[in-house]
Amino acid sequence: MTKGRLADYDVLVLVSLIWFLAKFVRYAFPPLFGPLQATYGISNATVGSAFTGFMIVYALMQFPSGVVADWIGSVRIVTLGVTVAGVGALALVVDSPFPVLVAAMLVIGAGTGVHKTVAVRLIARTYPDRTGRALGIHDTLGTFGGVAAPTAVVVFLSAPPVLARALDVLPGADWRAVFLSTALAALALAVTFGLRFRGRLPDDRRERSRPAGANPGIGAYLELLRDVRFGAFVCVSIGVAFANNGLLAFLPLYLSRVSGLSTTTASLLYSLFFWMAFVQLVAGDLSDRVGRFPVLVVTAALASAALLGIVFVPDAGLIALCMLIALFGLGAHGFNPVRGAYLMELLPDRLTGGGLGIFRSLLMGVTALAPSVVGLVVDASSFRVAFGLLAAVLAVATSGAVGLWVTESDTARQT
Repeated sequence: MTKGRLADYDVLVLVSLIWFLAKFVRYAFPPLFGPLQATYGISNATVGSAFTGFMIVYALMQFPSGVVADWIGSVRIVTLGVTVAGVGALALVVDSPFPVLVAAMLVIGAGTGVHKTVAVRLIARTYPDRTGRALGIHDTLGTFGGVAAPTAVVVFLSAPPVLARALDVLPGADWRAVFLSTALAALALAVTFGLRFRGRLPDDRRERSRPAGANPGIGAYLELLRDVRFGAFVCVSIGVAFANNGLLAFLPLYLSRVSGLSTTTASLLYSLFFWMAFVQLVAGDLSDRVGRFPVLVVTAALASAALLGIVFVPDAGLIALCMLIALFGLGAHGFNPVRGAYLMELLPDRLTGGGLGIFRSLLMGVTALAPSVVGLVVDASSFRVAFGLLAAVLAVATSGAVGLWVTESDTARQT
């Protein structure tokens, strides 16, 4: 029985491992900026622009990957994406000119960029009664890909003697071992996933049985933006993510300059936020049991209250700041898997991939501006004003979530 139950989660395990690897390779680049500069003799602006290109390609892949998944099924897209990312990482294993590095980064961005939109769709269809729990597991594992990446970079760059001798076989700098391991893992996952699930999952069979000419056009996806509840939920989600991105971009600096903490202590408190990602396991499962909006509202309200505390009590002391940051992490992380689960219920079945792609494109596009906005407000006024603006945005988003919950209850009573 135990083996049977574990076998039921094989899709979730493999999709989550691929997401872990996608986040791992993304967050491996920033810790490598120094070694990359040493290898290629490039400036901060150049290496930063290369990573910006990676993220732009990643963002641009959200909508088309979702649309194509609606046409041909998710299994093919997930397999293709991890294969492309693996090939891009493999190109970084040997010494090559800087343009090759940039091209490989763009290829990795494209390969990893197709995953999340399609994976949420695939998970929701494979586990319709446990969508929240499954997405919580998926998002949590992905988050810890970002935690593991800097550690892996440190291990490879300051390798113990045994590992150092093994790295001597690499035809280039030691940092290339990060991408060799990524490439091997990605290609192994691609082969395993493609062979195990192609044509076997309900999601894949459904798309293959669709009559020719039945694929939805681009106009059908754009019509989603006219739906009031979809548009309102997009705005709520953008508000929560905007506040989250803006806070995280400047939280260490805020803690050191406004709260008076040392740089080391500020960094440790910053990492505390990411350790709160475990709450996604609980939040997703709880939303399956009690409903999506109770959890969405509580998590958004918790993050809003914690951010207000950070703004108005910046010198409350180390213990209080730890509690506030932990609470913000619980709220912000807890919101994410439930957001995805609700979207899968809200979107029409035939438009889930492209609809989620539109949502993620808008979300990522708008919230990418948050660090710039915070930086401009800090320069023009102060940190507290900038973070106060984020708190206001989050409070409005929380109110919007309450409004959607109330109107959903009214609709249910009328039907």
